Amino acid sequence: MTNKPLLLDCTLRDGGYYTNWDFDENLVEDYCRTMENLPIEYVEVGYRSIPLKGYLGEYFYCPEYVLKRLKKLMPSKKLVIILNEKDIRATHVGELLGPCKDYIKLVRLAIDPSNFERAIVLAKAIKKMGFEVGFNVMYMSNWKENSTFLDLLEGLEDTIDYFYMVDSFGGIFPKDVIEIINLVKSKTKCALGFHGHNNLEMAMANTLTAIDHGCSIVDATITGMGRGAGNLRTELFLTYLDSQRITKIQYNNLSVVVSKFEKLKAQFLWGTSLPYMFSGANSLPQKQVMEWVGMNRYPISSIVNALNNQKDSLKDNFRLPVLQKEKKYNKAIILGGGKTVRNNSTAIKKLVKQNNDLCLVHAGARNVGEYLDVSCEQFYALVGFESEKLLEKVKDFGNLSQTCVYPPYPRAMGTIVPNEIINLSKELSAVDFTKISSDSPLALAIQIALDKGVKEIFFAGFDGYEASINHNQYLVSQENQKIFDDVLSYKNIVVTCITPTKYEHMNVISVFSLIK
Repeated sequence: MTNKPLLLDCTLRDGGYYTNWDFDENLVEDYCRTMENLPIEYVEVGYRSIPLKGYLGEYFYCPEYVLKRLKKLMPSKKLVIILNEKDIRATHVGELLGPCKDYIKLVRLAIDPSNFERAIVLAKAIKKMGFEVGFNVMYMSNWKENSTFLDLLEGLEDTIDYFYMVDSFGGIFPKDVIEIINLVKSKTKCALGFHGHNNLEMAMANTLTAIDHGCSIVDATITGMGRGAGNLRTELFLTYLDSQRITKIQYNNLSVVVSKFEKLKAQFLWGTSLPYMFSGANSLPQKQVMEWVGMNRYPISSIVNALNNQKDSLKDNFRLPVLQKEKKYNKAIILGGGKTVRNNSTAIKKLVKQNNDLCLVHAGARNVGEYLDVSCEQFYALVGFESEKLLEKVKDFGNLSQTCVYPPYPRAMGTIVPNEIINLSKELSAVDFTKISSDSPLALAIQIALDKGVKEIFFAGFDGYEASINHNQYLVSQENQKIFDDVLSYKNIVVTCITPTKYEHMNVISVFSLIK
């Protein structure tokens, strides 16, 4: 490479998949000042969108005041927003993009190839408003098998300023880049771009190959922050350009902002790993892998097993006996992983002892060791790592009255049941009181209680999380809150928390008020 390509940094847009498009204002200001002083032509600052269900943050909607602030911080840069084509139609363009005219130079469209014809209609409406238009066409690794959509490129040179090839799965290699670029060049004279994901750590090699074979613009993000395994690192690409004397880099500001994003990376843990490598190599969707990795609920072996099943189009092929539904108990105590389960174990055990119509359900295995001496029937709700944790806590299963309960068949992860508990293991027929999750330990525990006919559930050890939680804890707390809300509204069930909790809407009473 002898000439520098145009560089587009899309940290705030692609990185938003980890922060829900909310960023600390001081971090954004530091980022913008750094962009302003680097040889970067375009800065993509986020999405613009019609209102969608659920919470999506500031840089997903990019209201006008945000764009105005960003343009003031980066006056020399061409600012970019992206539209998710699946949500946006030509009729939305005036309302969405009218406020952007003074701030935005380029509007990109994230496009599924199957919607390419529809995207052209949207692009023409955007072009009429005077914006540059970029097509970010996804799933590049599948194009060689189905490239008919590229025939629609003919005659669009006046509409599309940049045609981006997006390696959505992070699974291509340089030879694939060359083949696909040649294929696209046979269909259009539009300027070409490349957006590489880093599942197989090929983003840099693929980007350099793309440039050498005709791409005039490429994407990168600070520290590679982006969906799933992330992207080409801006600082790596700039360092390469500097080493080749293609451009000169001022490292002081860059090093400061990289350091701050590295701290964010320690919290959200983007970057490649074995599950991302496997999904990239086999062109499997990133969204589900990101959810599995982000929840920190499953061992890597389970995630890779699940991905392997997807690759081979296999369902979980291991069935367990189904837990019988019966009106056996009136009450259940569901134990979480909080320290209040241990701190109040004496009182909780007395409550169990004075109720003959009560069972004990463990939402996970963290505190089972405290209750091995309890003689009532116990159920262990097991997901992900929990089977291994149970084996660490319980050395002898011979003298206990317990049942190990797994999610309903088929399980997304497949099933691995240790030999020590195979004869004690059952599966739920369904999780039907909530649609939030069928493999949350809390959801499983509640469904076990319901399947045993209980009318009153006591929760203990669901302490909630402190304000300074990490991303994984945040995801779990949000999931738990939604599950609690669903059981609170479930028919004819009395729900009480008997230890302190930070979860909302719960009726809380003291366990000590219930024992004689």
